[in-house]
Amino acid sequence: MLLFTPGPTPVPQNVRNAMAKETMHHRTPEFEAIFEKTRKHLFNLLNTDEVIMLASSGTGAMEAAVTNLCHNTLLNVNSGKFGERFGKIAKAHGLGSVEIKNEWNTPVSVEAIVKALKANVNIDAIAVQISESAGGLRHPVEELAKAVKEINPNISIIADGITAVGVERIDVTNIDCLIAGSQKALMLPPGLSILGLSNKAIEKIGEGKGYYLNLASEIKKQKQNTTAYTAATTLIIGLLEVLESVEANGGLSRLYGDTACRSKAVSRALEAIGLKIYPAVPAKSMTTIIDPDASEIRRLLKEEYDVNVAGGQDHLKGKIFRINQMGLIPVHEMAWVLNAVELALSRLGRREYNGEANKIFSEAFFGALDGFKQGKNG
Repeated sequence: MLLFTPGPTPVPQNVRNAMAKETMHHRTPEFEAIFEKTRKHLFNLLNTDEVIMLASSGTGAMEAAVTNLCHNTLLNVNSGKFGERFGKIAKAHGLGSVEIKNEWNTPVSVEAIVKALKANVNIDAIAVQISESAGGLRHPVEELAKAVKEINPNISIIADGITAVGVERIDVTNIDCLIAGSQKALMLPPGLSILGLSNKAIEKIGEGKGYYLNLASEIKKQKQNTTAYTAATTLIIGLLEVLESVEANGGLSRLYGDTACRSKAVSRALEAIGLKIYPAVPAKSMTTIIDPDASEIRRLLKEEYDVNVAGGQDHLKGKIFRINQMGLIPVHEMAWVLNAVELALSRLGRREYNGEANKIFSEAFFGALDGFKQGKNG
């Protein structure tokens, strides 16, 4: 079965092999050396002033960011389940909450953010997804962060990059907290989250809030290449293997280039066979299709062609399907998925199969890849 859900993503064999070795104690020089190497790679990946690893899902990192960086009122952008979650976290901790809500295919506007700030002077932190995976949407996070900092540089910008880190290069100039999760572009099992922090964020965190998710205690310990509490040793060992594999495979520029080319080519291929892209501004992390036969297409992909893609939630259940674009994806696997989608449409009597999807994909992908290489080399 080809796993093409936008999380969890497939774990490469060499990473599984690395994690299958004898269990290592987390309070040893041997593990501290692995931790130190992993941190160095993460600084390169996130490009932030500090990095923290937590033994939690991405939601744990979201909660840590909100509780440590919002001291009064959180403004959250809700264009999907995960943007909604930020608001729920704020309310659960008794913080003030202001929400900008859009349909799941609609990115937030910078103007809406500015308007909300002017209407509520108590807002001291903003939380937004870079890639909102509920609908495969890309928010203009860098632009809104810049606009916010021009109004008030003390407002913390929390950017959920769980389905963006490892997908594209993110400008963190005006971002105070960038969140990543293990089971997405980092190609690991769930259970490890990462926060990249600015110096401004570290200053605001101060002594930190809470106990287990107290970022101040983690910053102190992780600078010493250990953790405040038990580290997710196996996942950190796997993460080091992933990051070293990326480096050996052409580095982050190659990873970002391949992902961008593949995402664009898949969208073109699916549009060529009559399917419609859902979000107004698609994220590179996944390709989201809105279609009245979404559930039946997913069923055929899984039962007939051994391809597992994700559906939609809430009001989009049965209306969309989402194809992963994160990680090191072999070209032949992507081609199989597109063939399967076209065959499914043929089985539904919607079009005659003629290999159009694969043809368009190959032309677009390899053409874009050549252009990327020439641009990089030029």
